[in-house]
Amino acid sequence: MRTVAITGVSGGIGQAMGRVFREAGFRVIGIDAIEAPLGTCDHFISADLAQVGRGEQAAQALADQIDEACNQTLNTLINNAAVQHLGDATTLDWAHWRETLDVNLGAPFALARALHAIMAPARGNIINIGSVHATATKPGFSAYATSKAALHGLTRALALDFGNSVRVMTLAPAAVDTPMLRAGFDGNDDAFAELETTHPVSRIAQPEEIAKAALYLSSEDATFMTGATLQMDGGILARLHDPA
Repeated sequence: MRTVAITGVSGGIGQAMGRVFREAGFRVIGIDAIEAPLGTCDHFISADLAQVGRGEQAAQALADQIDEACNQTLNTLINNAAVQHLGDATTLDWAHWRETLDVNLGAPFALARALHAIMAPARGNIINIGSVHATATKPGFSAYATSKAALHGLTRALALDFGNSVRVMTLAPAAVDTPMLRAGFDGNDDAFAELETTHPVSRIAQPEEIAKAALYLSSEDATFMTGATLQMDGGILARLHDPA
């Protein structure tokens, strides 16, 4: 049985990934600070991804737990966990800047490095969940956009360092219909409708669509892909927003 480890498994996208990969026959190891709902994963590991991103000791301790849970064969690692602290670059809390880099960039690097040895024998793959904010962002997203741009760069660097032992890809969504996103538009239906129509496909993504794309990247059909970014953006990066 193939095994996948998913960080941030308790979030909207993480839960969808857990369900989709389980339905595809994977054994799912879920990692998060919050307990995952039933049916999301086969084995849950509680972890503080900020600590994992700050030092090799915490990363190795988590890697050891993953190794034990997957019985020394890990096919796919999905670095999905992320935090998003908003704030102008001149006023953003310094602790929020550090936490964003620790969770969104440090943890993916630390886990890729710590788990490479058990992924290489199976010619495994790593999927980093990036964002359209790595390419085009907006005011108030300096920490998040920086972390995602660096994560996209990390994908390319790891693909070269790991060569044919472990493939590394980025999956970069635009807006996804998760409870967290919906909460940000609570009571403002007009703004949510505008968000949808801003995407050329006239809607935002469903979590299952992102999960199915990740499943494809981890499959035998994608074995010629490494160091690449798959944009799941509904066409938004193709669009200028100049006045008509």
